[in-house]
Amino acid sequence: MKILFTFPLREDLKEELLDEFAGHEFLFTERGVKLGKDLEDADVLVTYGEDLDEEDIHRAGKLKWIMVTSAGVEKMPLPAIAHKRILMTNARGIHKIPMAEFTMSFLFQHAKQSKQLWEQERQGVWNRKAAFKEIYEETILVVGAGAIGTQIAKLARAFGMKTAGVNSSGNAVEGFDAIYSMDRLLEGLKDADYVVSVLPSTPSTKHVYKKEHFQNMKETAVFINIGRGDAVKEEVLLEALRNKEIDHAYLDVFKTEPLQEDHPFWTMDNVTVTPHISSISSKYLPRSMEIFRANLHTFINNGDQYVNIIDPERGY
Repeated sequence: MKILFTFPLREDLKEELLDEFAGHEFLFTERGVKLGKDLEDADVLVTYGEDLDEEDIHRAGKLKWIMVTSAGVEKMPLPAIAHKRILMTNARGIHKIPMAEFTMSFLFQHAKQSKQLWEQERQGVWNRKAAFKEIYEETILVVGAGAIGTQIAKLARAFGMKTAGVNSSGNAVEGFDAIYSMDRLLEGLKDADYVVSVLPSTPSTKHVYKKEHFQNMKETAVFINIGRGDAVKEEVLLEALRNKEIDHAYLDVFKTEPLQEDHPFWTMDNVTVTPHISSISSKYLPRSMEIFRANLHTFINNGDQYVNIIDPERGY
């Protein structure tokens, strides 16, 4: 069996694979390099999910399984994968710890006025008149109460916050004091001090936040987007920020990445921009490879208990 990686792998992780699955052929390519004949002969393809197109899928005549080592699959050629009935799995769940920690860092930056303190230090100014707040007993609304959202709620509860979540069903989720269905999003927003969007990019979540959602938030509310940039039209968010309908937006994801140098988000006092880094962790690939190895054993043994199967027609 031939297993093709579309990116190089750390030597220690590579050695673990070669030892555990001796007798199978592993090929590791450089990122950005056009795949050659190896693609045509590959049984399994391992990718970050951003480097394949429909032509690649059609050329891969023997391909039976694609492992995406990230959670998002919106950049994959999903129609071609669905047409050829290729099994697809992803690394859903491995991001919950770094992304939850990153979210909490935003909460503390805001509540403890980190930007002001950094600027005072840079200028050598001793000023104790910072408008500090507490996150204790504040309400955090997590839109997307899945693995990442649940971890955020767990950390928020540890600091005494009230936790609310939004999911498609409205069914209760452990760790949340309240759960709203997506059609009750407006209701959940009105009491939230912090709104965290962890939504993926799917047809049902694209531009889900409308003008009325921001108008329904508190003027002191903070909007945090660590999911996907197309959950809200940038013009809608810009208008809400310019009209001071909310207090601040912390944005890690955008419609176009990298964010254009002349984009107004860069210079707005009530916006904090980070370059899509909330999931970055030294443990990212080891965790992803744990899922891959478990699924590879299932694949080799013709099993059916795969971890994180993706429906390419739904996109998740």
